[in-house]
Amino acid sequence: MKISVVVPVHNETDNVELLIEEIHRALGNGETYEMIFVDDGSTDDTGVKLQGAMQQYPTLRVLTHQRSCGQSRAVHTGVSAARYPWIATLDGDGQNDPADIPNLVAAWREQNDSQLWMLAGFRHKRNDTGWRKFSSKFANAVRQSILHDATPDTGCGLKLFLRDKFLALPYFDHIHRFLPALIRMAGGNVISVKVNHRPRNFGTSKYGTLDRALVGIVDLLGVVWLKKRHSLPIVSEIQPD
Repeated sequence: MKISVVVPVHNETDNVELLIEEIHRALGNGETYEMIFVDDGSTDDTGVKLQGAMQQYPTLRVLTHQRSCGQSRAVHTGVSAARYPWIATLDGDGQNDPADIPNLVAAWREQNDSQLWMLAGFRHKRNDTGWRKFSSKFANAVRQSILHDATPDTGCGLKLFLRDKFLALPYFDHIHRFLPALIRMAGGNVISVKVNHRPRNFGTSKYGTLDRALVGIVDLLGVVWLKKRHSLPIVSEIQPD
């Protein structure tokens, strides 16, 4: 499998070098891969650290946004620039474990399903505060009850999916939280795979609970609207006699 690992980062100067090393260690002796770090308008030394790492890691590519456009846009930028058909995404805070990427690849191979377009990480043991774990569990329950996406943890940044299927989806900010539902809507299959979740060792979270909830409600209503307006035809071509 050929994989482009896309990592959106914003003010993660203390995390990027270690994360690059971990990705290299996880994939360097196995799959054909590239790393694409998208610096989403960082105001610290994240860009400097990334530029320095390019000298040591030839598989590393760095894209920059002049101003912060958000996680979903950074992911879209990276996926659009990717050279390989499969995309693995990771959060830039170091809480996702790059060692889980080969596990997602192995799970895909075990399924032997041509319609399996996405494997979503499931953080079954969260390393977060009690309030953050509660709010995430509540949001996931609400989303599942409305969208029926059969995915227990859409907020996990660790995912493996087909590049062309992702780019065919209608883009909107915060799309990364609704990818399983949208992939299923487009005709693909999605499975969840248990993955490791680590504590954040450096930096601070870029999201607040309340603002994420308010935006999530609007986005959820938008995805419901998309599902109601979406049709998936069964197409056949008539052959001449």
